[in-house]
Amino acid sequence: MREFSVPPIITVGDAANLTDPVWDNAEVAPDAVQFVRRTVAPDGTGRAWSEVTCGQFRDQVVAVAQGLIAAGVQPGARVALMSRTRYEWTLLDYAIWAAGAVTVPIYETSSAEQAAWILADSGAVACVLESNAHATLVAGVRDRLPELEHVWQIDLGGVDELVRGGASVDPAEVERRRKAVHAGDLATIIYTSGTTGRPKGCMLTHRNMYADIANAVPVLPNLFRDGASTLLFLPLAHAFARLIQIGVVQARATMAHCADTKDLVAELQEFRPTFVLSVPRVFEKVYNGAKQKAEADGKGKIFARAEQVAIAYSEALETPAGPGLALRAQHRLFDRLVYGKLRAALGGRCRDAISGGAPLGARLGHFFRGIGVTICEGYGLTETSPAAAANLPTGTRIGTVGRPLPGVTVRIEDDGEILISGELIFQGYWRNEAATAEALSSDGWFRTGDLGRLDDDGYLSITGRKKEIIVTAGGKNVAPAVLEDQVRAHPLVSQCVVVGDRQPFIAALVTVDEEALPKWLAAAGLPEGTPVAQLREHEGLLAEIQLAIDAANQTVSKAEAIKVFRILPHDFTETTGELTPSLKVKRQVVHKSYAAEIADIYRG
Repeated sequence: MREFSVPPIITVGDAANLTDPVWDNAEVAPDAVQFVRRTVAPDGTGRAWSEVTCGQFRDQVVAVAQGLIAAGVQPGARVALMSRTRYEWTLLDYAIWAAGAVTVPIYETSSAEQAAWILADSGAVACVLESNAHATLVAGVRDRLPELEHVWQIDLGGVDELVRGGASVDPAEVERRRKAVHAGDLATIIYTSGTTGRPKGCMLTHRNMYADIANAVPVLPNLFRDGASTLLFLPLAHAFARLIQIGVVQARATMAHCADTKDLVAELQEFRPTFVLSVPRVFEKVYNGAKQKAEADGKGKIFARAEQVAIAYSEALETPAGPGLALRAQHRLFDRLVYGKLRAALGGRCRDAISGGAPLGARLGHFFRGIGVTICEGYGLTETSPAAAANLPTGTRIGTVGRPLPGVTVRIEDDGEILISGELIFQGYWRNEAATAEALSSDGWFRTGDLGRLDDDGYLSITGRKKEIIVTAGGKNVAPAVLEDQVRAHPLVSQCVVVGDRQPFIAALVTVDEEALPKWLAAAGLPEGTPVAQLREHEGLLAEIQLAIDAANQTVSKAEAIKVFRILPHDFTETTGELTPSLKVKRQVVHKSYAAEIADIYRG
């Protein structure tokens, strides 16, 4: 057993809660720009950016909280929030807290069954949703929700309706309610994404989330500071995006929201953030897209060399001597030819990024740092509020998820499982004592279910999921994530799921990136629009995927190598149930959906 602990920088007082920074900012810097939101242009055509100052934000939070109080929402009541990432999500979140209530996020892509379960299990008395589609979805299950009294729709002026309804409520009542909320009170119930069965509601208090972000902000000054800005596009129903939201308010930085990732490139170039938050799959697609474009423009060799230099440069930064003269010269050359264009796609000012939700992989980490965008890979779970460890400006080791954040202790059990303790640990699963007892020890340690190791300096590396480790018929333990990361590095590959538990060898299910397919079809002389389902046995496509398999196999022993692969007819999607909203693969769903494919692999 190994253990590493970092003492807290900030201790959260019993009377503190997550609305305090909103009120503090309004008093100290009322004219500082806290948010930038999309509004209709003054001439009525198109959209424009509109600033929301700290003072304005506090006043808007009060006005919406008055509306919730007028509607009868009591302290401690659960209010569900189902919307894309937009300014109103943040406004409502803080208003719910200011009214003394508890926010229950629901992914805007949730099915009727998922939404019905969350609304019923949480006992939500009110729900704010975004669109007609959401309204139809909730209406279809309303008869199963006896506790749900109010539904407001953002797209139909629901926020303005709340403000009008609360006009008669004394603002002093909001202040009374807000100050009555203490650090140990419940702030939110976040339902897990359900990679293994029905979602469980993680109970997080104001202290859990406040302690997490208050201790993270001081050690991430390049991200959370005056003058910093970010464009948030991940779902705010995810704890990771929520942490950035409260971090921006805590540090009085500036944030804009992007509701539709189809607009992301244009929004990044217009808003020009100083840092971004994303999941590894998005960084993977940025890399693959740049590589494909270079190859299509006849500059594939230049990009390949630029990639080698970027990775070598980043790796040299971790050596005592640093990059040599020749490497620095090559790096300057490719900065003009390649790297600057890649940074321009992020708006030109972005020099830092945060990655979480899944392993990033050393390859991508070194590539992006080499082009001038340092990705701070971190680690955590919804149950840890969520950030438990992170690479920091004062010490980054690519390939690890960094050291425990201040106030966090990480322990590696003898079987390799990661355990975490600290004020950031959740209070348990809502109305689920059995699951709580399984996850939390009597002395407050949270069993993550992840496997990892700590080096002598406290840097944590994630080696896999305890439940995902494959044990072959020959007794070899195989961590699938290592192979899958390498296979996904190929531009044509979208997803990879390694299989082989209790089987004689390791195999893989591979999906093709539908955005990359058209260029490959053209290069192969095949008709435009040919579906993957008709190409699964095509020699050229099989040869391309075999290159990805070969590259992955070079990173492991022969016993761990992928011997056979199958190209699946369709990519995984959230709609078809194989992906969570944060783009993590639901392995159990894939194994069940493609059981026949897996059986066929081992039939021979």
